[in-house]
Amino acid sequence: MAKFGLMHMIGTNLSVWLNVLVQETKHEILTFYNPENNSLRISHRIPYKSDILLGLPAVPMDHPPETHGHHIVARGLKGPHHLYECRRTNVIGSLVQDASPFLFPCTIEYSLICAAILYVMWRNISKLPVPSAVARAKAELLQNAYKKSPHHYSVDCARAHKGLFVGILLLVLTIISLIIFFVLISRPEFVGLAVVEVNICELTLYGLTTLASVIGMWQVRQLKYDGSKNLQLDNILLVGAQTGMFIYSTFTIIGGQFTIQRNTVLVLVTALTSLLQTTCQTIFILDASRRTCATSEQMKKKPGRQIVTFLLVTNLAMWAINTLEKSRAESHPIQLHFYGLWAWTIITHAAMPLAIFYRFHSTVCLCEIWKRAYKMKPTYM
Repeated sequence: MAKFGLMHMIGTNLSVWLNVLVQETKHEILTFYNPENNSLRISHRIPYKSDILLGLPAVPMDHPPETHGHHIVARGLKGPHHLYECRRTNVIGSLVQDASPFLFPCTIEYSLICAAILYVMWRNISKLPVPSAVARAKAELLQNAYKKSPHHYSVDCARAHKGLFVGILLLVLTIISLIIFFVLISRPEFVGLAVVEVNICELTLYGLTTLASVIGMWQVRQLKYDGSKNLQLDNILLVGAQTGMFIYSTFTIIGGQFTIQRNTVLVLVTALTSLLQTTCQTIFILDASRRTCATSEQMKKKPGRQIVTFLLVTNLAMWAINTLEKSRAESHPIQLHFYGLWAWTIITHAAMPLAIFYRFHSTVCLCEIWKRAYKMKPTYM
């Protein structure tokens, strides 16, 4: 009965995930609705002048851009006439529309975490531990150690200041880049410049973090590897969320490859670098999470801690990029024109919540490595 109930809850969380995904995609598509001609047009959200700047074919327009400030927020799929008859004020509608890119991923991430935890619980039901003399002796030793250990928690920030300061510098530069991007993307004559600017920022960030991950792999090899650590839940969440990064980057590479123009080459290189960075970082996290200090010399030098601190802060910067910039379909006019409104919106809202969760969970895993890998309790020595 317990296994049945847990599996039912897993299915329920996956159903909630799918429902939120459909609702979010519908909400995003309907924001492209133009009440002037009762149609869903890209040009209603992305100015047609940007096509010339991006080297893309011009999108024909049946009507000129809106000159008035009234905007009707679409909230249903019952037909344009129902949407147009609403005629409500734009105060709460604008609030819901602006907040939805931040609220929808939270629901999807919550469902993903619950499903993974329930799966681990389902796997461990009715499993009896096999008692042995070695296991009993180890349990008694650990119990005595816990009794002797003082209830004292300390945070040792040694060998972490360089990575912290460089990471904070990149975080500040990323925030400035996002502010410039949102200012430029709102002006029709600067849309192409906005795309170039944000891709240069992402390419720099991905390149530095990829180099840091490779250096970190080489440095943490000095630590002792403990293969008995059971990190099944963290592995499921990390690898499962990584599929979102792979899906998004793969479709971006396809779109950039088949529309190679002046600015699409940078989009293609950025997507390739994102794939490389995600792979290297996942390998580094899965390896470093099973390593600990074995000698007092390692506790003093703390090899790889600067890299862990740097990646911890830069993943917050990449999380900000995914949440604020990549989660909006209209922020990528090149991919939007290649795939079309429906396809690219569905791709974005299916993959980006997982990508956002990957950055969030990577930060959590790196924080655990930062705390536990470089600490040895005297009671266990």
